[in-house]
Amino acid sequence: MLYYLFQFIERIFHLPGGRLFGYISFRAGLAVILSLMITMWLGNRIIRSLKRLQIGETVRDLGLTGQKEKEGTPTMGGIIIILGILVPTLLLTRLENVYIQLMLFTTLWMGVIGFADDYIKVFLKDKEGLKAIFKILGQLVLGLVVALAMLYHSDVVVRMPKSEAMHFRYDISQEIPSVDGKSENQVYVKTSLTNVPFLKGNRFDYAWLTEFMGDNSRSFVWILFIPIVIFIVTAVSNAANLTDGLDGLATGVSAVIAATLAVLAYVSGNSIVADYLDIFYLPYTGELVIFAAAFLGSCVGFLWYNSYPARVFMGDTGSLTLGGIIAVLAIVLRKELLIPLLCGVFLVENLSVMIQVTYFKYTKRKFGEGRRVFLMSPLHHHYQKKGMHEATIAVRFWIVSLLLAVLTIITLKMR
Repeated sequence: MLYYLFQFIERIFHLPGGRLFGYISFRAGLAVILSLMITMWLGNRIIRSLKRLQIGETVRDLGLTGQKEKEGTPTMGGIIIILGILVPTLLLTRLENVYIQLMLFTTLWMGVIGFADDYIKVFLKDKEGLKAIFKILGQLVLGLVVALAMLYHSDVVVRMPKSEAMHFRYDISQEIPSVDGKSENQVYVKTSLTNVPFLKGNRFDYAWLTEFMGDNSRSFVWILFIPIVIFIVTAVSNAANLTDGLDGLATGVSAVIAATLAVLAYVSGNSIVADYLDIFYLPYTGELVIFAAAFLGSCVGFLWYNSYPARVFMGDTGSLTLGGIIAVLAIVLRKELLIPLLCGVFLVENLSVMIQVTYFKYTKRKFGEGRRVFLMSPLHHHYQKKGMHEATIAVRFWIVSLLLAVLTIITLKMR
């Protein structure tokens, strides 16, 4: 909203500084500051309100050090994160942008699902929370909306040389005449291409998987693409939920991922940088830098209250929302195949649970007694059982996330 206001003021009154809001870097910086101010200022007030309403965490006795001390700590603090994302995004971005609309929908939709889960646990005293089928349906709807927008919305396009588009028979959306009269004409195309390291051209097309269907194979790409997007959204949001088991752990990891996605959004939405790195230039994705900046500021601001010893927990309201945002941001930036690397901490936490459950069931069936790979899952509880302090575990997981983030950015030049 402020973007439109300042654009109007600059156009009518020609006031100095009015053009600042035309720069993505300026608005992104403002988004970080604004989200930090909102989360840190509102956070204290919301925490007091949660305490007054007696919205406290119910802790199961798992035999972990310091566990019972967390009993009664306010939960549902994910509301703070959501506000810290939504307000700067609504004020500073171009709201007609399809990518911003998708991210706003993702934030609100996953926030509602998480809030419903927390509400049932806290107010209705049902420890199971929202039934798993409803969570899965909610994630399925989000994945479906994102996949259909990626496949069919007219603004979701990739720029490439016209000769390449014709060679691979991509659907040309719009031609872009050469600027210097020498270089090859560029076109915008509708395609299911995505970035992936180590392959020629740093790209992979989902349509390659349907080539066996014949000449019209591209028209059937949705059969594969939609389930893949739904799987990614479901997997990442649930993994973020599993990771939220120690003070500041999921928040800090998400902040590192948010900063990385902001970088990826910038390089993908800037034609000069995209050409230099030889990656897709994705028109209109520059606005996602501002959203990712608000996401980063919100996570860091929430960490002020969520770091050890936590004064508030995000609950499913926050963790499901964080996971959904990360998944959808990666998908719309066509970097979803980098998620196993970028979200490596989430992946390992998720895998630790799957390995533990599978091995326990297998050994129980074979030996009559279930055995464990880890002292306890998810993985962060394994280290707690080994006597490591939870603050130490959280910081070390942040460091691993930072390393993975750097490796993710490096892959832009690996092919």
